[in-house]
Amino acid sequence: MVLVDERGHPIGETEKSIVHTNNTALHLAFSCHVFNRNGEVLVTRRALSKATWPGVWTNSFCGHPAPGERFEDAIARRAERELGIVVTEIHSLLPDFRYRAVDASGVVENEICPVFTAVSDSEPKAAPDEIAEYAWVNPAEVAVAVKSAPFAFSPWFGWQLAELASSNIAYGPVDGEARST
Repeated sequence: MVLVDERGHPIGETEKSIVHTNNTALHLAFSCHVFNRNGEVLVTRRALSKATWPGVWTNSFCGHPAPGERFEDAIARRAERELGIVVTEIHSLLPDFRYRAVDASGVVENEICPVFTAVSDSEPKAAPDEIAEYAWVNPAEVAVAVKSAPFAFSPWFGWQLAELASSNIAYGPVDGEARST
């Protein structure tokens, strides 16, 4: 994993297995929201075996770029690993998204985490160590669900949707790209 300073500049590297603690160093990550050609977004439920936020619903998938790896390459790699899908039309949605969250177990997420959208025409074949279940849903309906029952969703998913709404950025691809409303 790539450790970063407050401005997002790389300052070191470490193993993922040792970075997530109750005092997690700031590091680089990404979050991806996958849409299909029908305009539905893929939401996933984190595996019950996950160390943090087990069993909660979240965006399609997240991950960490390897040192020197482009975000687009990391997104393609994690889409294949977690969901067994090929993604195309990868676009930046929230390039400056950043968050810090503490799980009930005390483990901290502390990430500079640009948010992307992608498109896939494939039906997922989810890796059971990553994803318990998934659903293709209407983006407006998932936004209502997150507002109505935030405890059922990852905190970063709710914060991403709130930032999109407050910035008047449409949630979903329009001609392959996000757009302001």
